[in-house]
Amino acid sequence: MTTHFRSFSKIILPLCAVVCFFAYANAQDEVSVEKTKQGGKRVTKVAKGTFEVKATPLPAEDNIGDPTIGRLSLDKTWSGELAGTSKGQMLGTQSESEKGSGGYVAIERFTGSVQAKKGSFSLQHHGTMGGGRFEINVYVVPGSGTGELAGISGTLKIIIEGAKHSYEFEYSLPAPK
Repeated sequence: MTTHFRSFSKIILPLCAVVCFFAYANAQDEVSVEKTKQGGKRVTKVAKGTFEVKATPLPAEDNIGDPTIGRLSLDKTWSGELAGTSKGQMLGTQSESEKGSGGYVAIERFTGSVQAKKGSFSLQHHGTMGGGRFEINVYVVPGSGTGELAGISGTLKIIIEGAKHSYEFEYSLPAPK
C-alpha cells in the first residue's frame, strides 16, 4: 500500500497542481481557448463596463402593425471594455391588465472597440418582464462582425440597478493565426 501511495503522490498530485494552476489562471484572465468543429481555435473573453441609453418613441406607421406595439429608436454610448456607440430599433408591448409586464425585441449595430479590437457587429435582443422580474437575452448576430471583430460571437448580459445600466459581454473571436 505504501508503494501505491508513493506512485499516486508522484504522478497524480503534481498533475492536480498543474490543472489547478491553469484553472486559476483562466479564471483570473477570464480567457479560454476552444477548438471549433472546423478545426480552428476561438478565444473566449469577458468584457465589462457601463452604457447609457436614449430611447426615443417613433411614430406609428399607417396600416402597419397594431397600435399597442410601440417602436423606439435606440442610441447608446458604451464605456469600459466595450467602448463605442450603437444605434438600433426596438419593438415592445405592455400588458394592459398587469402593470410592469410586457416584452420587447430589438436590433442594434455597435461600432467601436472590444478590449482594443476595433470593428462593428449587430446585437439581437429579446426580453420579457413580469412580476418585477426581467429576462433579457442579447446575442451577437452571426456573421455580423467587421474589422478586427470579424468572426465575433457571444452573449451580452444587461444589468439594471436603479437608473444605471452595466453589462458583462462574454464573447469569442477566432484565435490569431
